[in-house]
Amino acid sequence: MRKILVIGSGKSTSYLIKYLLDKSTTENLHVIVGDINIHNAKKLIGKHENAQAIMLDVFDKSSRINAIQNADIVVSMLPARFHIEVAKDCITYNKNMVTASYVSDEMQALDKAVKEKGLVFMNEIGVDPGIDHMSAMKVIDSIRSKGGKMILFESFTGGLVAPESDTNLWNYKFTWNPRNVVVAGQGGAAKFIQEGTYKYIPYHRLFRRTEFLEVEGFGRFEAYANRDSLKYQSVYGLDDVKTLYRGTIRRVGFSRAWNMFVQLGMTDDSYTIDDSENMSYRDFVNSFLPYSHTDSVELKFRYQLKIEQDDIIWDKFLELDIFNSKKMVELKKATPAEILQKILMDSWTLEEDDKDMIVMYHKFGYELNGKMHQIDSTMVTKGEDQTYTAMAKTVGLPVAIATLAILNEKIKTPGVQIPITKEVYDPILKELEDYDIQFTESDVPYLGYNALNV
Repeated sequence: MRKILVIGSGKSTSYLIKYLLDKSTTENLHVIVGDINIHNAKKLIGKHENAQAIMLDVFDKSSRINAIQNADIVVSMLPARFHIEVAKDCITYNKNMVTASYVSDEMQALDKAVKEKGLVFMNEIGVDPGIDHMSAMKVIDSIRSKGGKMILFESFTGGLVAPESDTNLWNYKFTWNPRNVVVAGQGGAAKFIQEGTYKYIPYHRLFRRTEFLEVEGFGRFEAYANRDSLKYQSVYGLDDVKTLYRGTIRRVGFSRAWNMFVQLGMTDDSYTIDDSENMSYRDFVNSFLPYSHTDSVELKFRYQLKIEQDDIIWDKFLELDIFNSKKMVELKKATPAEILQKILMDSWTLEEDDKDMIVMYHKFGYELNGKMHQIDSTMVTKGEDQTYTAMAKTVGLPVAIATLAILNEKIKTPGVQIPITKEVYDPILKELEDYDIQFTESDVPYLGYNALNV
């Protein structure tokens, strides 16, 4: 049997492993899931006859090499910073490799060696990055094939809670790593192009400059700018485009409220708070407010942030129970961001029956025969439960489909790459439709860059 080694069995691997096991008999596959926590791996494979769970510590060179040598192809679902040693072993032992992570500088540096060995190292084949690349390039290539010239490209993605599970005033729950939500946008100004002009949004202004989107059947959303919208400008062949903007989707009203945490400094991850383990939630909030021997923490909070008592934003903060004097932080030497994350997890953790949702929205503006045109493309998919989430579905299925395509030599172009070629995106997008991951494209009047407040 052909052996597929999947390293890591975290939340994003459920659909990946299910897909491979469902195909294992017809495709003659044996799926080996390696994880330092073998219980997670065993839970995902169950008692399937074509699967095996092994204890695998990626930092144990001997066991890592043995596992890679024993495989026909390697899928690394580890955190991005751990891919590189796996990648080097794959080169040494002539194994193709697939990851959902961004291509790091260290990974890109292996491109020459990968090509010399005739290997395929497919990266950024999850949802964002991944499905966003493939769905965007399909339309862009189609426009160019008609002789069109790209003028505008905007792309937005959000991991959200499904409408039937939307039970709080923030219209949000954690569907992925909570830490990434809390520190989103930090580390530099957001950068994009608007009508031929470079634009920058510093972190302290990021959540007050949003664009609004309408998705048929799901209502209105807002989006804030990603840190670097220009990362894929040359990769997509958009060097001459006039507008290029990538953003993260939330429900309307989220960003305005989240900005309050930013303004107070509660999302800062650069320093630790003394005696944090003995703080109550109320103490934590108060530590960012001026001293007053008369005013309550609530009053100071509203005054500092100019929140009227009948503003819905005030109800959002009350719902989080951040002024509770009995709930304790219980984290030693914690940063403000770590404490805020703990507080939010009380309210924003998905319940057992909750479902998540992925929303993706692309806008393509182009010139053809002297006229301006626009195509809007949207995709919405929901999860089934807490194991088979929409996030796991949109990350894991493209990884799995690409893995099998490489194994079957349907994807053969060697090198360290991302899924932007027709050889890759056409068959994967087509198969994703079988799993209710499909885009609705519509021709709309060209509006140019129509972001509000940007």
